[in-house]
Amino acid sequence: MDSATSLPFTLSPNASPVTAQQRAQILANPGFGRVFTDNMVVIRYQEGRGWHDARVQPFAPLALNPACAVLHYAQEIFEGMKAYRTAESGITLFRPYANAARFAKSAARLAMPEVPEEVFVEAVRQLVRVDHAWVPDKPDESLYIRPFMIANETFLGVKPASEYLFMVIASPVGAYFGEEAVSVWVSDFCRAAPGGTGEAKCGGNYAASLLAQQEAKGHGCAQVLFLDAVERRWIEEMGGMNVFFVFDDGSLATPPLTGTILRGITRDSLLTLARAQGLTVREEPYAIDQLYADAASGRLKEVFACGTAAVVSPIGRFRGPKGDAVVGKGQGIGPVTAKLRSALIAIQRGTAPDPHNWVEKVI
Repeated sequence: MDSATSLPFTLSPNASPVTAQQRAQILANPGFGRVFTDNMVVIRYQEGRGWHDARVQPFAPLALNPACAVLHYAQEIFEGMKAYRTAESGITLFRPYANAARFAKSAARLAMPEVPEEVFVEAVRQLVRVDHAWVPDKPDESLYIRPFMIANETFLGVKPASEYLFMVIASPVGAYFGEEAVSVWVSDFCRAAPGGTGEAKCGGNYAASLLAQQEAKGHGCAQVLFLDAVERRWIEEMGGMNVFFVFDDGSLATPPLTGTILRGITRDSLLTLARAQGLTVREEPYAIDQLYADAASGRLKEVFACGTAAVVSPIGRFRGPKGDAVVGKGQGIGPVTAKLRSALIAIQRGTAPDPHNWVEKVI
């Protein structure tokens, strides 16, 4: 076995999992990210030894030294992905190798060791198989999977750590947003700057967005929209989601990937699906002033956010220091958004053909 690309896993699952009755009560209303499955995956890294000691073990708190590097220098990255229960009671993953590739890029940006893609995906498979009973079966529910890596070397000094933990945990979840359009606050804060960590999926990016999120809620908005850090003019992304715009000619636009926004896997999937449906799609800069003008004139018909958690969620109103911009009628899901959402969900759940080989059957 090539240890550079694969590892043997030791299976030591939870000997006292929750009962079937307790799990059924949880799955009746799982919420989002509050309850976790019985087990987790832990793999260790040590400089000079590489990745080793891959285990499936009971979900439990971590014991960390107060001088642990992640607590002081924020060497931490993560991914978000889902497992779905199909109509035939099988369980699938959606584009797991895309998550593995993005995780490796995030690791490289934060001077962390890359987890081989096959090790990453196999770790996810192992956890889903042992905790398969936790995958919900309702249409808008799934098992949210959180692979992450932290620097766990004990030292106080600004340098890349020499020891890391790669872990995978999972949580049964319901819908992040519904089909009703949400309001979004246009923030004066910046999420990321050129040359920074904007396209890495690291906790620091999200920590930097929390004050803006708090501000958004204070203005009655469910989410926040960030503009570019240089001109404060160009739309980039939301607090944890990419954003798309649908115009009166049926075309779609989304901000380009220039290194300051996340390379969303849902974003990429929707671009592919839109083109397959014959829609004109542009990856181009879109100014906030133009959005206000297009909303007022009626040229801008639909806006939606997309991501693993949110899937595809309509936006009906933008609020900010310049006032409000209402998109369409400001409520409900538009026809283009609905069609793309349905096409994506159908592939994820195995109710439609998968011409792109995005879905992997785990059970």
